[in-house]
Amino acid sequence: MRRAEIITAFILGIFSIYLMWKSGDPPAWNPSVPRFANIGFDETGTPGSGFWPFWLGFIMLICTIWIGINWVLKRSPQSVSEEPFLDDYGKKMFLTVGGGLIGFLVMIHLAGFYGAIFLFMIYYLKFLGRHTWLLTMIISTSLPVVSFFFFDVAMRIVLPKGYLEPLFIPLYDIFL
Repeated sequence: MRRAEIITAFILGIFSIYLMWKSGDPPAWNPSVPRFANIGFDETGTPGSGFWPFWLGFIMLICTIWIGINWVLKRSPQSVSEEPFLDDYGKKMFLTVGGGLIGFLVMIHLAGFYGAIFLFMIYYLKFLGRHTWLLTMIISTSLPVVSFFFFDVAMRIVLPKGYLEPLFIPLYDIFL
């Protein structure tokens, strides 16, 4: 457990530095802006395009540094534990959930985001969570519908549709 804590903190620290670096990229619509000019507020008082990702990455970096300090000083229960990070059941669940997430990512290419989230929620709720079919179908159906109206209709952020793209053409005619 001790080794897993510091390895996880290190990986999250590297990821947060990467996130902070990428957040400082100039916006695509104005590449002449210098790096990190978009992480504060602009002249109108609104946050720049990299404001939230940069500062959330910074907070995450501070947290990983704090985890490292606690690890060195052995202040947390995990930093003094000699138990294995995952037992057999933990490994099985890690592979089951991780495999489902990888399947979800593959399904985004084939069935688009909305079809993939529908299938993933069925897998996760019914087969992993053992919930009733009624609850599973209510959540699995409503999540893609709400996501479509939020992202595609309200925010005008087009998510991948995969081979289900023709099914969305009538919806675009109605709502856009």
